[in-house]
Parts: sequence; C-alpha cells; structure tokens
Amino acid sequence: MPGSYREGAKRIAALTPAALSFGAAFGVLARANGIDATAAIVMSATTFAGAAQFAAISVLHDGGTVAAAVAAAVLLNTRYLAISLAIAPAFEGTRLRRLVESQLIVDESWAVSQAGHGRVDRKILVGAGLVLFPFWVGGTAIGAVAGDVLGDPKKLGFDGALPALFLALLVAQLVDRRAKIAALAGGAVALVLIPLTPAGIPVIAASAVSLWGLRR
Repeated sequence: MPGSYREGAKRIAALTPAALSFGAAFGVLARANGIDATAAIVMSATTFAGAAQFAAISVLHDGGTVAAAVAAAVLLNTRYLAISLAIAPAFEGTRLRRLVESQLIVDESWAVSQAGHGRVDRKILVGAGLVLFPFWVGGTAIGAVAGDVLGDPKKLGFDGALPALFLALLVAQLVDRRAKIAALAGGAVALVLIPLTPAGIPVIAASAVSLWGLRR
C-alpha cells in the first residue's frame, strides 16, 4: 500500500531535534569562521547537506581555497548521484516539480522512505524532507544569529561535530573488506598529505583514493 506525506512526517519526527541542533552547530561554526548569518542560512537552504557544508567550512577554516572547499563538498555528495539514479523512477510530474522534490533527498529522508526491494516511496520521502528542511535551516539561523549568545563553539563541543559526523558516516560504510581497505587507504593518504600540502588537498585526495578503492 502506497505511503503518504503524513507518514513521512511521522517517520522523520524523531530526527528533528538532531537536525535542529546540528543545524545550529553549523550556524555557529560558520559565523566563527567569518561567514555572515545570511550566507550561512542561504547555504543551508540551497545545499541542505550537512556533511558537505561542514566539510566546506572545515577547509576554509584551515586556510584552504574556495575551490578546495567546493571540491570537498562535491566529493562528499557524490553518493547522491547513485541514490538519485536509483529512486528517479518514483518521481513523477513536470521537470520543475521533480527538481523541487529532489532537493528533499537527504540521507534521513531516503532511509525512512525505503519500501523494500530497493524501492522508495516518493510521498514518504517528500513528507519527511518537508519536515526536516525547516528544522535544518531554522537551526542554522539560530546558530548564525545567536552564535554570540551561545558562546565559543569549542566550549559547546561543536568543533567536534565534523569529525564525529565523518566517523559516523565512515562506520556505516564499512560493510565489507573492500570498504575497510578503501577507508584505510584514504586515511593513510590524508595523514601523509596533512603536513605537506595546503588545507583541503588531503580531504580531496583521501576521498578520491577511497572512491577509487571502492571501484576496484
């Protein structure tokens, strides 16, 4: 039986506090790294991808170039190419409608909309995404606007948000021997390059090596 937008909202409800707090962490870190509140909020509204946004901020914080920050964000979001291709048949309507609804494809909405046998329920995904989106953007606004009130992000532990996120993403991907080898190779490359190359390069190189390892 097909799902509904309301079902998607119900399934994602438990994750909204995490989206709000994580969005606030991004807002605080963005402001701490010289990005004004409006830019941080617009980035969350148009990108809607926590891992990529944190990666971009991290590269800029370490003195990397805008190009390196963008490249790191794009590499982290390559997984959405596979996800989008897999669930494209479930999306209907005009190109504009599909474009708008595709903005709501994130890890959480995709996970709660699984219908079995590799299929995704579009209404559940869209319903989940519509609920999650304002919490993420709203959290960013809170962090960006009230960052001074919240205080030093390091004292709040927000500086550990990015490493914790990457670790969580990594652990979830270590499902077989090939994935583990690819992760170790990427980590080794990053460790070697950190003291030798400009900020951002180790992230890009490690991601490329890991992707290459997974394809072998």
